[in-house]
Parts: sequence; structure tokens; C-alpha cells
Amino acid sequence: MKFSKLLIGLSLGLGFIAAASAQTTMKISISTAQNSHQGVAIDTFAREVEKRTGGRYKVQTFYNGALGGERESIEAVQLGTQELAFSSTGPIPNFVPETKILDVPFLFRDKAHARAVLDGPIGQEMLGKFDAKGFKALAWAENGFRHMTNSKRDVKDPTDLKGLKMRTMENPVHIAAYKGFGIITTPMAFPEVFTALQQGTVDGQENPLPVIISAKFDQVQKHLTLTGHVYSPCIFVMNKASFDKLSAADKQAFLDAAKEGTKVNRARVDEDDAKGVADLRAKGMTVIDNVDKAKFVAALAPVNAEFEKQFGKANLDKIRNYK
Repeated sequence: MKFSKLLIGLSLGLGFIAAASAQTTMKISISTAQNSHQGVAIDTFAREVEKRTGGRYKVQTFYNGALGGERESIEAVQLGTQELAFSSTGPIPNFVPETKILDVPFLFRDKAHARAVLDGPIGQEMLGKFDAKGFKALAWAENGFRHMTNSKRDVKDPTDLKGLKMRTMENPVHIAAYKGFGIITTPMAFPEVFTALQQGTVDGQENPLPVIISAKFDQVQKHLTLTGHVYSPCIFVMNKASFDKLSAADKQAFLDAAKEGTKVNRARVDEDDAKGVADLRAKGMTVIDNVDKAKFVAALAPVNAEFEKQFGKANLDKIRNYK
């Protein structure tokens, strides 16, 4: 009798251990700081996944490029050595070429227009393009509109950009456009940028205000111009095989968690944009905020003609005119 009780006790104990170890841990990473628009996105996502799956899935969060830059993280997700990543679309066209079109300069009127495109049929159809490349794209989020900073001079019109050595993302559309401005482009992973600016390896960089603030670029850059030249989306990506293994309910939990992450991410971008200029001026940056955008658009006319050939004018107009 005692022996059977012992067996029951043992099997119950083992059952509890099995239940406890049934929690699956996954990793998600960003290149920026935890206290940023990207940090709040993955923190919210991790919390929501755990809540919505009753604790069966736990998402570990990594910041500041701790698992590598954006390109390495996307590669790791594709290979399955990392389950999840949250990245700007900077390196994405190297994996999913159809996303290149989103990086065309001056394509979006404002954030409301960009969000409507990404949340609508155009953006949703594009998420589907990730499947064939080994990813499940969970949701579009946001980096914001990109602006130019440098340590050399005020940039008031496009001619002031000529000859500046600027760090760019590892993105073919950006590189083509910035060369059109006469910029000497230096593609580089984000975790290397601060040091490159500090050491004068490059004169400047371009990023949305939330990134400029969270990366403390004001410490190594004097001049900011609100060019808003490119809208930069972010995206939650998951390894396709990892996603496919989930039950239907868990798949929905991950998708819903990404939507919640997007909500707080966009709210933080709005907040950073609203207070960013005053914040950076207070830290000693000179900010040119009355930019004649038409001049910058005109300077890119030859490059835009190439983009129209590459992407098709009708496809670009479909995005430009989306209501």
C-alpha cells in the first residue's frame, strides 16, 4: 500500500515538473534601447504573449543590439536560431524584396497616411510576402519619419548635403536616394553608429526623432534638419516554422500581442515626435524645422525616375494616393 502511494506521489510530482517545464521560452531583440519606441513595443508584446497563452509561452527581450544588429537578427529568425525580432525595415528588402517600395523617399504624406497604407490591404498583402522567405510577419509597427543629423553644418537645402559622409542603413533604396543628394553613403549596422559618429568615421546619420533621442545622438551630433525624407516602418517577424507549430489559438495570441505592441509603439512615436525638437534643442542641437520639402523632392527627380521604372509608377501612385 505504501509503495503504491509512493508511486502515485512520484508520478504526480513528475507530472507537476512536466507541466512546469511545458513553458516554451522564445527570444525577441531590438537594436535600440529599452527606453524607446521599440522597447515599449517588445515589452508589451512579451507581456501580452505570456498573458494570452496562460504562461505557456514566455518571450525573453533583448535590447541595444545584444543579439546583433537588425540584419543579423532577421537572419537568425530566418534560420530559426532566434524565434522573433522587431526591426525597422532597413535590412528587410535584402530578405523580402517586395518591401523595397516602402523605402522610396517622400512616398507618404504623414504618419496617418503611412499607418493607413500599412494597416490596409496594401500593407496586409505585403505581410503575406514574408511566408515564402521563412518568416511569419505578425504586424507592421513604426520607427517614424527619418531626419538628417550631422556634425559639420546646418543643412537648409539639398546642396548642403553634398559631400557629407553619412551612415545609411543597409538598404538599397536609401543608398540610391542619398547618393542622389550627393551624400557619401556608408552602410553600417545600427549598434556601430554612435562610435562611428563619435570618432568622426562618418559626419552624420539619418533616423526618426525617437531613435535620435533614445540613442543620445545629441552627444555626438550638432545639426538636425527635419527633412522627413523617408517613412520608416518597423515590423514584428517570427520564424515561420516556429509559428506553424503553434495551435490556432496560440497563433491568434501571438498576432494579437503584436497588434498591442504596435499600439503602444505608435503612441510612443507620437509622444517623442511632439516633444523631441524642444528636447534636442535643450541638449544643444541646432534644429532646422522650416524645411522647403519641394527643393528636396526636386533634387531627387532623377532618382525618382529610376524608382518609377523599378517599382512601376502605378504601384507608387497607389500608395501615394491611398485614402
